[in-house]
Amino acid sequence: MEVLRGFLADADGHLAGLLAETPWEQGEITVFGQRRPIPRLEAWYGDPGRAYTYSGRRLEPLPWTERLAELRDRCAEAAEAAFDSVLVNRYRDGDDAVGWHADDEPELGRQPVIGSLSLGATRRFRLRRRDGCHDPVAIDLEHGDLLVMRGSTQELWEHCLTRTARPVGERVNLTFRRIVEPSPAGGRD
Repeated sequence: MEVLRGFLADADGHLAGLLAETPWEQGEITVFGQRRPIPRLEAWYGDPGRAYTYSGRRLEPLPWTERLAELRDRCAEAAEAAFDSVLVNRYRDGDDAVGWHADDEPELGRQPVIGSLSLGATRRFRLRRRDGCHDPVAIDLEHGDLLVMRGSTQELWEHCLTRTARPVGERVNLTFRRIVEPSPAGGRD
């Protein structure tokens, strides 16, 4: 895992563009057998046929925009990886979050490379070992930072972006990835 601080020097323009151009949706996920609204807004983009399934949802890709294709290529070069899809998350304030999880869906392969680009307000990204043998790690991801997770990160660690009571501005996070095995029509829960 590696954090490239200040990776995106032109982050202000990209944040404003993404906020205005993205067709944001608030989907629902299954948590402990119950359907609940996702505590953030999101959009899924990618190459044709690159559907993504998680928490009982199947996301069909929107076509790449010029902005997202440019950001994909820049992040792919820095991560030394090929990306064919991106989940764009919008955290409107400190109440929006994502719980503990690993990006370990079968369609991502055994050791996926994830390029996570942060735009907007600084938020605390947390990681914990699945086996509990290390203390959790916290990283404050700032406007324009690129976090690259690779190797056994998704196999050994979980990560989250927890709610915060402190006043915090809006944040957009792009998690670039590569689908190595297209998701079956039914997906997995």
